[in-house]
Amino acid sequence: MTETKEQRIARQIYEQVGGMGNVDSVIHCMTRVRMDIKDNAKVDLDGLKKIDGVMGIVEDDTLQVVVGPGTVNKVANQMVAMAGVRLGDKIPAGKSAATVSGRSEAEKKAAANKAELKKKNNTPFKRVLKDIANIFVPLIPAFVGAGIIGGIASIFGNMLVAETISGANWENSVVVLNIIKNGLFLYLNVYVGINAAKVFGATEGLGGVVAGIIYLPGMNIEAPLTNIFTGAPMAGGQGGIIGVIFAVYLLSLVEKSLRKVVPDSIDIIVTPTVSLLVIGLVTIFLIMPVAGAVSTSLVGAITWVLNVGGAFAGFVLGTLFLPMVMFGLHQILTPIHIEMIASQGMTLLLPILAMAGAGQVGASIALWVKCRKNKQLTNMIKGSLPVGILGIGEPLIYAVTLPLGRPFITACIGGAVIGLFGGIGATAIGPSGVALIPLIANGQWWGYVVGLLAAYAGGFAATYLFGVPKAAMEPTELVTYDEEEELVTESIVG
Repeated sequence: MTETKEQRIARQIYEQVGGMGNVDSVIHCMTRVRMDIKDNAKVDLDGLKKIDGVMGIVEDDTLQVVVGPGTVNKVANQMVAMAGVRLGDKIPAGKSAATVSGRSEAEKKAAANKAELKKKNNTPFKRVLKDIANIFVPLIPAFVGAGIIGGIASIFGNMLVAETISGANWENSVVVLNIIKNGLFLYLNVYVGINAAKVFGATEGLGGVVAGIIYLPGMNIEAPLTNIFTGAPMAGGQGGIIGVIFAVYLLSLVEKSLRKVVPDSIDIIVTPTVSLLVIGLVTIFLIMPVAGAVSTSLVGAITWVLNVGGAFAGFVLGTLFLPMVMFGLHQILTPIHIEMIASQGMTLLLPILAMAGAGQVGASIALWVKCRKNKQLTNMIKGSLPVGILGIGEPLIYAVTLPLGRPFITACIGGAVIGLFGGIGATAIGPSGVALIPLIANGQWWGYVVGLLAAYAGGFAATYLFGVPKAAMEPTELVTYDEEEELVTESIVG
């Protein structure tokens, strides 16, 4: 295959900086490829300047090679592709110029066989799960830290509502803890958008902006935009995390297509502007209205299920709640909670939904027990479990059960047990898990606790017996540096 101009420039840059093994990482700005160099003595600056396409060299904290707007994106992407990493990731030790110039026939044959075997197991469903895992694994430390802080704030807040504790100091403490927590959860879409852009190969800043569009910032709430299909007012947040991921995936397609046809000299102006405009309009007028339609349908369905009541309601709602969280649709239940509290003094729905998270906790414990040789997986479970017990389920969903597939389903089934108890309600809206205990009405907290334990057991049993993929039980060692996050997710997905 003929070498493109960008491939040639990338290869020649590596040759003149002492080989790929002398480069720690590669990023780029508007016009420059920026490299962290391990040993500056190995860099041939005169050779770099002579490369056809290189406009200049800047020596700073990083070695900066000026190749011009438009071209810089393509050259930098070629360089990281040659190294088998992503922009900004550390290039593993042992990589060398030989990696760029070619391998022996035996190595090529081994690599081809390995790729063919991997391709057979690389179904579209597994690719989707792997992408979701790659998006959320980097956020796990933030989920854990912010989640535990938020869980503590929830316990104190619920105790204030229940009047177990009181006073301005307690109230101020809850406010401060929630501010810290909301640094992640209030803007979670943006962080997901940035990571999704990295996974799909789009510009990370554009991914964050597209995700921010979901919030409808700047919209006049007195005169909101309307759903083009129904004419109903639109609300910020419709579409949720899955809407963000889909929008950023479309962004990557548009951006890559534009870079193939837009001249390099105007790429920095045209590509981001057109990409944002196109995807912004699609997000506002198609993705969000579709999510709104799904939300409206779900509200009607949930109301019907609640009217049926009993164990049936508990099973159906407990089973469906985790998929609703996954699609960012669980917020549509807030009006139902409020109406039930106003009319009955408590919401019977919230304790039911809390069992879904408890089922996920049980499923994760089963994975921990059965996959104990998979150190990468069990390490993430250890970090995410405390947050899940406190009622914040995203870390367990996106980093543990969903990427594995079957455990997500068995967790849903395991959580559908509270309907057997019935009549247990919460006096206010708050996080689930153990944090909800102070808000359980009429002294029935014991029933809620029994339900939690039953959901833990149900999720554990269903997952232990039916939900553990064989690949997840294969031995793996802990990865000791962040740059191999993708290796972690490959191990999880199998």
